[in-house]
Amino acid sequence: MVYNFTPRLISWNTTFKCNLRCAHCYIDAQQRVDDRALTTEEGRRLIEQIAEVGKPILILSGGEPLMRDDIFQLARWGTEKGLKVVMGTNGTLITDIIAEKLRKAGISKIAVSLDSANPEKHDRFRGLRGSWEAAVRGIKASLRHGIDLQVNTTVTKDNYGEIEDILNLAQELGASDFHLFFLVPTGRGRELEDLSPVEYEKMIRKLLGKKGGYSFEVKPTCAPQFMRIAKQEGLELKRWGRGCIAGLWYCRIYPTGEVTPCPYLPVEAGNVRRESFKDIWFHSEVFKKLRNFDNLKGKCGVCDYRDICGGCRARAYGLTRDFTDVCGGLRAPTGLEGDYLAEEPWCVYQPKKFR
Repeated sequence: MVYNFTPRLISWNTTFKCNLRCAHCYIDAQQRVDDRALTTEEGRRLIEQIAEVGKPILILSGGEPLMRDDIFQLARWGTEKGLKVVMGTNGTLITDIIAEKLRKAGISKIAVSLDSANPEKHDRFRGLRGSWEAAVRGIKASLRHGIDLQVNTTVTKDNYGEIEDILNLAQELGASDFHLFFLVPTGRGRELEDLSPVEYEKMIRKLLGKKGGYSFEVKPTCAPQFMRIAKQEGLELKRWGRGCIAGLWYCRIYPTGEVTPCPYLPVEAGNVRRESFKDIWFHSEVFKKLRNFDNLKGKCGVCDYRDICGGCRARAYGLTRDFTDVCGGLRAPTGLEGDYLAEEPWCVYQPKKFR
């Protein structure tokens, strides 16, 4: 099969600044002076370079992107260049005034994290009392101004039993999409107790079984084995594409310009301060390795679902080497070849050629 590796989705961590202290943050965002992030002019050049390569969805994320003074200007530039610009935000800073600014800047959708239907539990996870109520207020303000809503939830041992309650809350709020994120051991997420592989499998099957009961799209994230399960269950696969798209049709741009395959795989493929995004996207050795599925190791390399799943490259990396001990620390690929190509350690499936 011949693939056209044009970017479809790019996540840009625009800032380290954040008003929360989330337990699973992959870049250790916090309230601090942020003088290392790409400047406004560097951001404008980055957007222009992205538009030269394709017209992907550009996610303005953080930290908390609304703590960046020029975020509306950056969003407007992206929109004017033909990108679909969306925002990943904790929602707590959105008022009617901010929502209107987002709409005028071209933000078509926000993704807000709700990790419990219980405000107190969400607040503990997010590190700030009142953050649940503030997020819900921000969501409602955004919807009033015509901005679509995606609800993100990170599943942990703590909220494993209340995912259905969170799904119902998302429906009540008017979400158009629901993404259930499975924990990846990077940043502060290394300190959380993860689900077992069997629990992952059960949760994915349960989630896919509920997709018809809601008015929005339900998708597991950072759990590419959901494509294998969906195929086993006879579900339509076209709307999802592939399980892991890191480095294939997706990448992350760090606040200081490093490009990585995804937010949870902190291996540098290049830096837009030193080279163009186009050169990184098409010529990075990290991306080239990920795009050749024959490079996958262990059972992922011989799996009959390799083309539609691929295994989580970030989880393979995080659990095969102790290279993510520093929160948000990026690692150059030199000497690390193979770690992010290892088999997915949290998949229970045994390929026929591996039995």
